[in-house]
Amino acid sequence: MLRKLLPRSAFGQLALLIGSVLLINQLVSYVTVAVYVIKPTTLQLNELMGRQINQLFVDGLEFAPDRPTVVEALRAKTRDDELQIYTLQQARDLGVEQATYYGFLSDQMSIQLGGEADVRITSGVQYWVWVRPPQAPSIWIRIPLPGMSDSNISPLTLYLLVIGVLSVAGGWLFARQQSRPLRRLQKAAMDVSRGNYPNPLPLQGSAEVEEVTKAFNKMSSSMKQLEQDRALLMAGISHDLRTPLTRIRLASEMMSEQDEYLQQGIAHDIEDMDEIINQFIAFIRTDHHDNLVQCTLAELTREIAKAEAHRIEELELTIDSEQPVLANPVAIKRVIANLVENAHRYGKGWIAIRVWDDGDFSFVQISDNGPGIDSNKLEELFQPFTQGDTARGSVGSGLGLAIVRRIVVSHGGHVSLTNRQEGGLSATVRLPFSRTTSN
Repeated sequence: MLRKLLPRSAFGQLALLIGSVLLINQLVSYVTVAVYVIKPTTLQLNELMGRQINQLFVDGLEFAPDRPTVVEALRAKTRDDELQIYTLQQARDLGVEQATYYGFLSDQMSIQLGGEADVRITSGVQYWVWVRPPQAPSIWIRIPLPGMSDSNISPLTLYLLVIGVLSVAGGWLFARQQSRPLRRLQKAAMDVSRGNYPNPLPLQGSAEVEEVTKAFNKMSSSMKQLEQDRALLMAGISHDLRTPLTRIRLASEMMSEQDEYLQQGIAHDIEDMDEIINQFIAFIRTDHHDNLVQCTLAELTREIAKAEAHRIEELELTIDSEQPVLANPVAIKRVIANLVENAHRYGKGWIAIRVWDDGDFSFVQISDNGPGIDSNKLEELFQPFTQGDTARGSVGSGLGLAIVRRIVVSHGGHVSLTNRQEGGLSATVRLPFSRTTSN
């Protein structure tokens, strides 16, 4: 449970570490100042006040007609306003009951005065110490603490607060600076996974991060070169195949009428080979992320549905969202058209297309009523040169869904296949909303 609450990112962990160290430092500083500075000073003041109070009772109390009470007798012995004597009622009226009681000061004062004493402190514009001595429990003695007030304490509190805020801000900036190369590396890795190869990343951060960045730059460069070599190889093969196919097509056109059935078979085979070559070219293309504009899946789906309506027996189109996405319209239309073609090829004449959104992503789903596919093999269909099982047939080169996934992933989206409970297959494409639009 505790592991789930702790941050998992490097920035969060580093910030937590620095914050914890600063907090411990503040606590240790507070305890150190309280124990070795404030407490000794307070006890020393308490001892001085105890001596003053003891001095009042050293020679006893002299009662006279003009000072018949303890309060009046003690007031007569005080030379100035350092010690102010009050009855219990007078002390209550002046707020002694609202004053803060301090046990350790009371214990020390009790030892000095030789009996149980009560020490309280009132804070505010002026600090006052209230003492009820054991020699005269019916009175309160109030002693001012000159130079002590809330206005004197507030600068210290402000200083500690500013130091704490600056320490936390400095720790946050340090952690952010340390994690920035990692975030840059994460973004670059996501780009590479989508087929976009960024420029070499700058070498920043700690020595370990720089080494990881160097390794990533080298890996990205190697993958980019490998991708270019593969594209060049497949493009060369596709180009070289078109020349003999053209010659075969011309030769078949010159065949006699008696061989018309053979000519039609050759023409059909050439068309299939052309389609396979076109799929090869589409698969090796890496410009799906270029020419991005705002468009809607609803608009692109309507165009595909209109073009396919004449050859599909029953086509259901449901549009529940017009939310724009940032995409290459030609590439996304190729995705939708490919999925519709698969549904038409393997279905039984019924296709349902639905467009909707969930507040963050736009979805388009193409469903058919065909035989479906083993759920354990659904993910395999997105691999190049992989076809469905015999239940769905085995027409084509096996590149269609691989091209679909490549295009969708390059747009930051996701594509998945699921079997319908009613029978058949559903293909769902998810694309993020355009960042320039307000949700």
